[in-house]
Order: sequence, then C-alpha cells, then structure tokens
Amino acid sequence: MQFGLMTEPQLGMSYDTLLELATWAEAAGLDAFARSDHYSFMDIEAPHATDAFATLGGLARDTNRLDLVVLVSPITFRHPGVIAKMAATIDEMSNGRLRLGLGTGWMEVEHTNFGLEFFDQNERFERLEEALAYMHHAFGRRPGPFHGQYYRLEETEVYPRPVGNLPIIVGGQGPKRTPRLAGTYADEYNFVPTSDEEVTSRIAAARAAAEQAGRDPETLLISTMAAVVAGTDQANFEEILERIAAADPFGRTSEEIAAVHRERGRPIGTSDEVQTTVAHYAELGFDRIYIQHFGPYETDLLDDMFKALRG
Repeated sequence: MQFGLMTEPQLGMSYDTLLELATWAEAAGLDAFARSDHYSFMDIEAPHATDAFATLGGLARDTNRLDLVVLVSPITFRHPGVIAKMAATIDEMSNGRLRLGLGTGWMEVEHTNFGLEFFDQNERFERLEEALAYMHHAFGRRPGPFHGQYYRLEETEVYPRPVGNLPIIVGGQGPKRTPRLAGTYADEYNFVPTSDEEVTSRIAAARAAAEQAGRDPETLLISTMAAVVAGTDQANFEEILERIAAADPFGRTSEEIAAVHRERGRPIGTSDEVQTTVAHYAELGFDRIYIQHFGPYETDLLDDMFKALRG
C-alpha cells in the first residue's frame, strides 16, 4: 500500500506549515503529499486559505522526491487552459512530480463568497469531461485542436509539455459518471468508500470504461482519502485521539471522532487494528491511501500514527 499525507489548508494553514509537513512526509518515506483546493470552508470564519497551485509550485522547489498532488481542483475555479499551463509549469519545476486532480466542485458557499458561478450538477459534469479531454490535447496525449461546447483549444502543440506523463486524477463520489470519466481519461481514480460492494462496483466500472476507451485498465491507480487515528499501542492511541480532538476544527469530542471513524470503516485504533483495516482496503483494490489530517500539525504525532499504520 502506498501512503500520502493529505492536508486541508482551507481550514487555516500557511505555506510554512505546508512546507514543514511536506518536508516531514519526504523524510518519513511517504509516497505523496497532497492538498485540497478550496478558497473557504463551511463554518470556518475567515480562514487562512492559500491557493493550491501557488503552494505546490513552492513545494516543487522545496522538496525533492514526493509526488505533489492537488486533490482535487474544481473545474468551476479556473479555465482548463489556465489549469493546463499551471500544471505543466509546476511539473517542470518539480521534475515530473505533479499529479493533477480534477473534479466537479461541490461547495456552493465558496463560489457564492468569491462570486464564482456554481453551475448545476449536470453542467459541472459536462464541463469536467470537456476539461479532461482538453488536458489530453494540451499535454500532447491527443493530436490536433479541441472544440467542445464550453472550451476550445486551437493550438495543436502547447508548451511546456509535461516532463513525463503528468498523471491526471479524477476524484469524486458520483457512482456512475465519475468512474466512467476516471476510466476514460484519468491515471488515478480517487473516491471514499461507503461499502465493500460499492467499492467493487465503482472500480469495475472505471476499469471497464478504460478498456472501452482503448486503455489498459490495470494501469489505473485506485486511491482513497481517509482520516486516521492510530497509535503504536493502546496508551499511545488514546493520547493521539485526545490531541486530535483538542485540535479538531469542527469542535468534535474524542468520543464523536472515534464513533464516526468506526461507523465509516476508517483506520482507527492500535497498530494491529489499523493494519487490518489497511489490508482490507488493499483487498478491495485500493493502491494508495491519502491520510487526511486536520491537525494538530505536530510531527511527533505523525511519526507515531504512520509507524502504527506501516508497522
């Protein structure tokens, strides 16, 4: 199983904090460092919400090995031409380490706050599919210009080109259109499991879509995002749970956090317990877990949690 650290900077996180965490993740031997792309967040007043692409550009120069991941960028925020240019530039700056996540967007309040148009769900999916096709043309995967209903690309060759493949991630909880888009256009499909049966169905649908598109379905990386509370032993687990609850941006108690994790099948508990959950994720077909962390941003806590996860 591959592991990444997933951060949520829209809850309030400076670039210095992001850099500290990415530096820790690299030294700890993780595979990836990811961040969300939000301009604000529900129930958080005046958050210190940095821009996803700007900070990843900084991390491209301030780290050396990690995959750098935006998980995921709403197509409602930026024109695909802007995304393509920023992504290829950051990919060049990082020597081919960017993974570009794209999604429909879902949080209406941040669009309202910033005066961004929030299209209905059907149009957001239509725009996402066009944007994914646009990226294939802009990155040189497909020849010729692209003409869609919403977006057009007249240049047949766009530079800079990605250093390598510049993997595209499609992320989202849609049960039908999202797996199809992932299989047709993406290199990685990211979603949060709700049941074993649904996981199996979504992965099968994504791989079937890849095969139908003439792609090798087995090359599609399957990933998920999961909040974790893990300790090396019972005492360490209880200590970490209390520290996470004390820093929880949503004001939840330790009991509430533990209850939600167990109800949703997330990794929680001692080393043996969380490794059993991770093994089950692998059996279902997941290749990578982005550990979603809401704080505290303290490296000794992360050391213990990932030691418990990886054994």
